Amino acid sequence: MNDKVMERMWELAPAFVEGVPQGKALGIKFVAVDRGKATFSLPYNTKIIGDPKTRVIHGGAITTLLDQVSGLAVVSAIVTEENMMNMAGVATLDLSIDYMRPAKPGETVIATADCYKTTHHIAFVRAIAHDGDINDPVATSQATFMISHAAKNEAKPS
Repeated sequence: MNDKVMERMWELAPAFVEGVPQGKALGIKFVAVDRGKATFSLPYNTKIIGDPKTRVIHGGAITTLLDQVSGLAVVSAIVTEENMMNMAGVATLDLSIDYMRPAKPGETVIATADCYKTTHHIAFVRAIAHDGDINDPVATSQATFMISHAAKNEAKPS
């Protein structure tokens, strides 16, 4: 990724959480971005506990974390200096999650996503959520995203 694009992505990427009410309400935080890759964290919070007896984070919070980090990975894969200010939109077409174990109560969950393939209209992403050991995931996901390209403001012939 060119240095200008990378610098700008680091400036804009926190808005991918702050600009989405659900992610903001859950407390999701931006951690890192690179070409086709992104990392977010979900600090433990008693407001997002799914089971009061076990104090485990609700699976819906993990789903949101994986979906949002995957979306940023797509954007970082397709962004260029030319389209940065008029960026294409991305929308989740399919998100499949394998929950492997509950997150440890009190621990921050970290999610990393890798957009490994893009076509003109579709992007493919894999992501992992873990609470400290990437080799012992809480959940993994596979997702496809639709890429909608911004319409160019060109005069049409009469």
